Amino acid sequence: MMRSFLFVPGDSERKLARAAERGADALILDLEDAVDETRKDAARRLVAEYLRSRRDSGPQLWVRINPLGTTHAREDVAAVAPQCPAGIVLPKARSRADVVELAAWLDGQDRAGGIGILPIVTETPAAALDVAGYAAGAPRLCALTWGAEDLGAALQVRATRDAGGAWLPLFQQLRDTTRLAAAAAGVPAIETICSAIGDAAGLAAQIASARQIGFAGMLAIHPGQVAAINAGFTPTAADIAQARRVVAAFAAAGNAGVVRLDGRMLDRPHLAQAQALLRAAD
Repeated sequence: MMRSFLFVPGDSERKLARAAERGADALILDLEDAVDETRKDAARRLVAEYLRSRRDSGPQLWVRINPLGTTHAREDVAAVAPQCPAGIVLPKARSRADVVELAAWLDGQDRAGGIGILPIVTETPAAALDVAGYAAGAPRLCALTWGAEDLGAALQVRATRDAGGAWLPLFQQLRDTTRLAAAAAGVPAIETICSAIGDAAGLAAQIASARQIGFAGMLAIHPGQVAAINAGFTPTAADIAQARRVVAAFAAAGNAGVVRLDGRMLDRPHLAQAQALLRAAD
């Protein structure tokens, strides 16, 4: 899975031209919030051309379309699906049903099934109440991510974090639920943005807490965030060494159900976790 997903305005030729140099594992070419209503058609043309010109090199290319409830969504898909991006980021996903609907649209243009779907699952109050529904999985679903900014605006909250930078309980609950739903669906969870682009300490803290609960990567809204995200979601040498020790301990025990290592009893879930970390490192 990709560690860093950098948003790039789809109507900015200048930013598109430099996007691949920013070091992100994946680019999200944005047709939604970053593009004014009067520039939607121009953005579609620019993004489609960008996909054509860079299909076989550089970071993975994703496209954030407009929400399915808008008139733009079908035009977005029609413009970009023939260029075979790695995936579609679906904003303001109302429920799992939106993913199923979008997958059906893509089936008509991508019969090979190569285009994945990454929904943002908490951007409206109604959607936030239905996050657990994604646990059942869906066609083309390849990850889940969440968002606090749009939801906070819809709820008219004064803040999404406390004075120390930690998520307020409502938003922490949604973050945790997104992580659980992704695990139940068997797909990675991607952490939401850090909107304070000049706050290096806050970004580092958010990355660390996301890693602790198993998020696989993070969205970035500024190129200056990419290096920290990549470093934070890369397994360290110590992580890799410990995972290898766990795998070796089970192998030495004839793949028993439980082994003892460093005074701790480890069972099969610990082995699965170590194996997953080694796959990620590879």
